[in-house]
Amino acid sequence: MMNENTEKRKIRFIYWKEENMWIGYLEEYPDYWTQGESIEELKENLRDIYKELSSGVIPSIRRVGELDVV
Repeated sequence: MMNENTEKRKIRFIYWKEENMWIGYLEEYPDYWTQGESIEELKENLRDIYKELSSGVIPSIRRVGELDVV
């Protein structure tokens, strides 16, 4: 359930099927992989990882960023 302070946004993720498991990670956080027996379970696990990584509680999280160059 979302409250008034929660903003819904889209997060890109990379995923593939390996044998009987779906494997994936958030594009912004490529060091943190998870898996699921179904694509829906994988998505739920990715949502959980996003909540943890974006909470600010875990120190020294590596991320992917963009840089404009000329």
